[in-house]
Amino acid sequence: MADRDSSVPLSPIWLVLLGILSVQFGAAVAKTLFDEVSPTTIVWLRLVTSAVVLVAIARPALRGRTRIDWQVMLAFGLALGLMNWSFYQAMARIPIGLAVTIEFIGPLTLAVFGSRRARDLIWVALAGLGVVLLGVQPGALNWAGVGFALLAAATWAAYILLSAQTGRRWQGVDGLALASVVATLLLSPLTFGQYADQLVDARILLLGALVGLLSSVIPYTCELVALRSLRPAVFSILMSLEPAVAALAAFVVVGEVLEPLQLVAMACVVVASVGATRSGATISEPVPD
Repeated sequence: MADRDSSVPLSPIWLVLLGILSVQFGAAVAKTLFDEVSPTTIVWLRLVTSAVVLVAIARPALRGRTRIDWQVMLAFGLALGLMNWSFYQAMARIPIGLAVTIEFIGPLTLAVFGSRRARDLIWVALAGLGVVLLGVQPGALNWAGVGFALLAAATWAAYILLSAQTGRRWQGVDGLALASVVATLLLSPLTFGQYADQLVDARILLLGALVGLLSSVIPYTCELVALRSLRPAVFSILMSLEPAVAALAAFVVVGEVLEPLQLVAMACVVVASVGATRSGATISEPVPD
């Protein structure tokens, strides 16, 4: 059984909530740049910032690792890169509320299959209702955007599972740091092949680094630590806050005004998340090896 990391002052619940807040405000900042640069450029800047910062902090030890350790880390890096790239591509083509709603299919599916209590399914259903309401927006549907959002959903589910495994096999944030390097290398040929001219603007580089800190370094570190003692299914339910926080970040950063239906949706996901966090026995139960 995996032990809770007593050196972390915050509970795993608060770590997840901090990560959600950070990643959504980072996404809102990124969305303001899409008129100037490609989403791929912003994702690459986000990932390279994460890789540089985390490798400098962790200085990951490479010796003594098993083949399984490396395989898990490489898979984690692949999921990390594809998740970020596909979500930003979706967000550039369809409304952010719809993109988050479709992406949420991934963790929500994990919550349904991982739940052991009937009342947890009630919270999942309520959260699902909330994200569906939040994603209801007028306008033509861009099927490429939907496809990218579905890819983001699948890779988000893979990220949750692989993050838990990586956190158990690699000390501290070593696995996350190396996975960020893998994700950066994965997108580098596309970035430098088509969008190299977008990397010469100092302002874009600085804002991209800010997005990287908010959307990668802070949230992924919080989630990696939290998932050492938090079940993936419970983590998935907590992530139902994502649409509500995304709406809040869009209002603060972009000036988006919420409609009454969106307020109802936010109430649904907040209540579902509170219900999940009050299931103390489920949340505190460690994840088996």
